[in-house]
Amino acid sequence: MRVYRTGVIGVGFIGKVHIETVRRLGNVEVVALSDTFMAKEVAEQFNVPNYFEDYKEMIDTMNLDVVHICTPNATHYEIAMYAMDHGVNVILEKPMAVTIQQAKEMQKKAEETGLVAAINFHNRFYPMTNHMMNIIKDGELGEIFTIQGSYTQDWLLFDTDYSWRLESAVSGNTRAVADIGSHWMDLAEFVTGLKITEVCADFQTIHPFHKKPKGTVLSFADQSEEVEYDPVPIDTEDNASVMMRFENGAKGCAFFSQVIAGKSVAIDLLVGGYKKSAEWNSAAVNSLTIGNRDSFNEVLEKGIMTVHPNTKPLIAYPFGHMEGFVDAFKQGFREAYESIENKDKEYNYATFADGVHEMILCEKIYESNKEQKWMKVEE
Repeated sequence: MRVYRTGVIGVGFIGKVHIETVRRLGNVEVVALSDTFMAKEVAEQFNVPNYFEDYKEMIDTMNLDVVHICTPNATHYEIAMYAMDHGVNVILEKPMAVTIQQAKEMQKKAEETGLVAAINFHNRFYPMTNHMMNIIKDGELGEIFTIQGSYTQDWLLFDTDYSWRLESAVSGNTRAVADIGSHWMDLAEFVTGLKITEVCADFQTIHPFHKKPKGTVLSFADQSEEVEYDPVPIDTEDNASVMMRFENGAKGCAFFSQVIAGKSVAIDLLVGGYKKSAEWNSAAVNSLTIGNRDSFNEVLEKGIMTVHPNTKPLIAYPFGHMEGFVDAFKQGFREAYESIENKDKEYNYATFADGVHEMILCEKIYESNKEQKWMKVEE
């Protein structure tokens, strides 16, 4: 089996998840990491042999097969283009970039080079969301007429909570929509096979200012200690209510928020068809509820004997053994790495083409809120 040489760029919360998870594949060596902050400390913590403050130096000197890009959104374009220009495959955190033009250039570069270019929409890789996709494809629910749900968090509820994601110059025009709404929309489209064609959105920002600590701030870090702050005006949304129309005429509605107390990570997806419904919730990640009109509802638990045949490759552990957040990462990474050598097989991971589509969705939702009207999603 080929062993891949991998570098991770950006070693905050999600970068560390990438380091830990990709090692579980068994044929990936994380040979280097790069970050402008704490590169040495994280390299020592995770026993990564090489570290750099400059990602270009890492790419130039380490003979990498793959880079994982886990940096703020505004840096994605430059880093991904540099990596692909140097023949390195890319696994990228969402959203893809901060402008649609950047995203399209990245997609074009990936197509020209033939390199693997994946977006980490990991919710596709829970066994029960994959099972949901397969039974909808088989027609078990009947024609789909409604798609509803939400993705809510609470980590930016207080005005003393701070992250680079609050800064539109770094994160882009939208925040809750791009950061977590993109996950929900990708999952909704993936499991139903239906594209969103029109959107109508309404945003809310609950704090006009957040207090930015005078120092380095890590996402999801404990900020309870006494610190000095600077007030920073907020021009991105905390809450987004979005109505949607899908390509088959189905209607949908979703709520995205980063300020709902008690919701650390709460994803809900409900799909209604003319025969049955199906609902998945991240709080019960290994379960799927099938709704029936004239019989009892069914709660399916993840297991080799309970899932669709096409879903079985995503199950690594026996019935009753939970598979969660990092396991979904692992399965997505497994497919991306496999596709480097075997490009003829069909894979479920999100490509840069999918990333461009999500960028367009986020932009149209932003425009819809600004103009307070329905907007067509045109590729």
